Amino acid sequence: MTSPLLALALCCFGAPLQEGAPAQAQLGAPLPNVRFLDTRGLTRELSELAAQRPLAVMFATLDCPLARRYVPRFVELERKLRARGVGFALVDVGPLDSVPQIADLQVESGAAFPFVKDFDGQVARAFGAERTPHFMLLDAQRRLVYRGRLDAQYRLGGVNPNAGRADLELAIEDLLAGREVQVGETAVEGCELEALGPPAPRPELTWSRDIAGIVQRACQDCHRPGTAAPFSLLTYEDVARRAATIAEVVDERRMPPWFASPKHGVFESAPAFSAEERNMLVGWALAGAPAGDLTQAPPPRVFDTSRWRIGEPDLVLEQAKASELPADGYVPYRYIVLNHIFAHDTWVEALEISPDNARVVHHANLGYFKFGESFKTENFLTGYVPGGAPMQCGPGVALFIPAGSLLGLQTHFVTTGSPERAKLSVALRFPRAPVQQRMRHFQITTSRFEIPPHAAAHPVKAQRRFEADSVGVGMFVHMHLRGRDMTFTASYPDGRDEILLRVPNYNFDWQQAYRWRPGAQSFPAGTRVSVLAHFDNSRFNPFNPDPDATVRFGQQTVDEMMMGFLFYVEAQERMGLVVDPATGAAR
Repeated sequence: MTSPLLALALCCFGAPLQEGAPAQAQLGAPLPNVRFLDTRGLTRELSELAAQRPLAVMFATLDCPLARRYVPRFVELERKLRARGVGFALVDVGPLDSVPQIADLQVESGAAFPFVKDFDGQVARAFGAERTPHFMLLDAQRRLVYRGRLDAQYRLGGVNPNAGRADLELAIEDLLAGREVQVGETAVEGCELEALGPPAPRPELTWSRDIAGIVQRACQDCHRPGTAAPFSLLTYEDVARRAATIAEVVDERRMPPWFASPKHGVFESAPAFSAEERNMLVGWALAGAPAGDLTQAPPPRVFDTSRWRIGEPDLVLEQAKASELPADGYVPYRYIVLNHIFAHDTWVEALEISPDNARVVHHANLGYFKFGESFKTENFLTGYVPGGAPMQCGPGVALFIPAGSLLGLQTHFVTTGSPERAKLSVALRFPRAPVQQRMRHFQITTSRFEIPPHAAAHPVKAQRRFEADSVGVGMFVHMHLRGRDMTFTASYPDGRDEILLRVPNYNFDWQQAYRWRPGAQSFPAGTRVSVLAHFDNSRFNPFNPDPDATVRFGQQTVDEMMMGFLFYVEAQERMGLVVDPATGAAR
């Protein structure tokens, strides 16, 4: 008998694709409005892709060599037909393929059309997909008019120099010309579709012996009282009552949140969460969340109850008057000036932003400025995002605030359904050891761009150059609602190129820091760091304020920014500054 929890989980995930050939959709018949996940992890519907126009679809997996060979050809065909109003989409049906991996392939391939994930097999069943690659064509009424191969060039046994009949393209041409598709179905070969759906339940696992330690380490830093997380996961009861939801978001790689491609760079700030731990947590949840002997569970974590994670601060600056927030709607950026003038040049080894109502603060950026100046992004010091870490420079390294400056917060508040109030504070800790190096950063950015209406992957580029030998500290990505992906590439003086970071599915709600291990990343003088970002101004972007608009640089979220931050210290710098720990002034 299926447990209620397992039944709920199967409802969330959908039933698995059955062994053997899936039921064939009939040519000429309209397809149901099936659901899938986009690269933002959001549930979407087929009608959002089709939208009263022809739609070409490719079914693929990341590990099928034949599918990987055809991805560039599918991308090339979309470019060729883009101006003629044909939609394209790639549907991933790999049981082990994650949404971030699919987004990574989208960036690598240069595709300007949606890549989506069929987790439960309902999309494959609706289309009658049997193998990967398998290509489909729908007309403007969402009727299936072609199913088969793109052409006959790539085969399981090798490559034919002659691609033969361009079956998919000719089917599209027939449709655009108003003709009946001459060849509606062709045979396909490739990788057979594997069973889709949730992983197998693992009833042998228990909370006490196997799961509690994983949740303590991977979840509880955020999921506990007083944080921005929506609920607590401190006890067995907390976790068991939400086991189906946890299984879904963990299996889909939405939790723990992390947006860097695993192919590029090793980051100290990445969640320590292995694939086996992911499978254990999901399998345990689908088995009904067995408790085991709760007396044998590890002791509860003890959390520091003090407000400041940087330790006892030397100076705390508080917003003079709380921000009043409406119950609903969109709140534009608000600029908060902290009422303190730094009378002297000041060195700071740790800096932390803390809201008294974390659930209403989407993010906040802290910088310094002087009277009569506007908020300048080059004077950025640190930021706050839910789940993020405070700025702690490390021994002998400090941030610099020039004399005569004030601190200002560029704050993005969100509504919760009820009127709210919030007050932000900033804590500073001054250096105890001599300051040898200044914490510096590049803003690899440009404000000179225009994103055309309906552009699905508009590129924007910028670069900076290291003048001195330097050691990298970390990177930070900032775009607004149309930001799709961003890639940092280092070009070294010896001719090597290296991708430092790729964020293939940028998420405005999770603006994370990507920190290297101390001393792990070096940049010789003359190294250029280039940033390439893509912006999605299409209707398929669910957060797009206005796909008909031409979008330019601006401070508000309805505008756009393209900013790649890279924090570093100069390797040979040795200032030897002795700082007064009471004031932050150099003696």
